[in-house]
Amino acid sequence: MTSFVAQRPDGAQTPTQSGGAPATDGKGKDTAGAGPVPASAEQSVEPMFDLIELLFFAYRDFVGDADRLLERYNFGRAHHRVLHFVNRNPGLTIAELLDILRITKQSLNRVLKELIGQGYVETRAGTTDRRQRNLYPTASGKALAQELARTQSRRFRRALAAQPEAGRENVINFLLSMIDENERDKVSGLIWGRDGRRTQSKPEG
Repeated sequence: MTSFVAQRPDGAQTPTQSGGAPATDGKGKDTAGAGPVPASAEQSVEPMFDLIELLFFAYRDFVGDADRLLERYNFGRAHHRVLHFVNRNPGLTIAELLDILRITKQSLNRVLKELIGQGYVETRAGTTDRRQRNLYPTASGKALAQELARTQSRRFRRALAAQPEAGRENVINFLLSMIDENERDKVSGLIWGRDGRRTQSKPEG
């Protein structure tokens, strides 16, 4: 039904439907004179642009340190992520790696093919299921993963040196809080071992 705008005696304009009837919401409720719909509490809160942008720039420079090293090997960030978690978790299965990285199997297969082909990762049959493929870093893979980790750790050390004594613990707590709540225990176990103790990082395999 066509809507029109009618002039009210007080000078305001009232939406009307054809025939002069006041406009309704389709359920017979008069919408004339209704004010704007109140914004939800979340919509009324100013976005945290400073944190959003600081996280972007911090991550940009953090991964940039590794990018420059990876370029020497014609590798990219996807290769780095796969190599990092395979090195930290020798024997990782394809399914476990997919769950960590949240990428498609097709994307993972492409990167793994290159890492295996160039001698940085190897596959072994599972001990209980011979059909299962378990991933292990080679000696070259371990060396590259360690070099990349040392490169990125230097930036962390510089940043933490300027923080109070409990700076590292505060950063850990903040980053864990940024992870979905139902994933935090899994992530803690992956980083620090099954008991999730945060006294030191899980030793290299």
